[in-house]
Amino acid sequence: MRQTVDKIHTKFIGAPLRFLRSKGKIKVIFRKRSRRLFSALFDWLLGAGREAAVFIISMVPLVELRGAVPLGAAAGIPWTTLFPLAILGNMLPIPLLLVFGEKLMEWAETLPPLRKFAAAYKKKLLSKSGEVTKYARLGLYLFVAVPLPGTGAWSGALIATLLKMPKTRALLSIFCGVITAGIIMLIASHGVLGVVKMI
Repeated sequence: MRQTVDKIHTKFIGAPLRFLRSKGKIKVIFRKRSRRLFSALFDWLLGAGREAAVFIISMVPLVELRGAVPLGAAAGIPWTTLFPLAILGNMLPIPLLLVFGEKLMEWAETLPPLRKFAAAYKKKLLSKSGEVTKYARLGLYLFVAVPLPGTGAWSGALIATLLKMPKTRALLSIFCGVITAGIIMLIASHGVLGVVKMI
């Protein structure tokens, strides 16, 4: 279980932090603390129950469903419970982000501790927005669906607000992307044969 937590931190939190560090935006100390913090958070959430841990971790930016599904699988949660919980947790903040995302980014840029991080994150989102703009809804769906560091529902919602995409269409694209990412992560967590046995 501890190895799974460390792998998820490395892939979905460590990689974006390494990118920001390479741009001189984040100190090494913060990266080391984030690993300890993520591990402590997961241990604390497991005290509330495996299902609650999966639901809450699915809502966390950068980790989202792509981190919660492997953790839930490692914790032994049946996929019939794990999959809907992770999707629900991942989608819960998205309507609010689609409405208030741009204002949230502007507010984060005014706070001294978050100013550099928010500016770098916004710049990174805008650099990826070309892919989304080119293919519109399909681009947003693919951006959310492919589980790579720096992509996901949170980033997709923020890109949609920055590009002023219609909210209902963006929500539908993000929802379909989250379901696809969930299926990919289930297959990655259980293996192809494991998924066939589950069905």
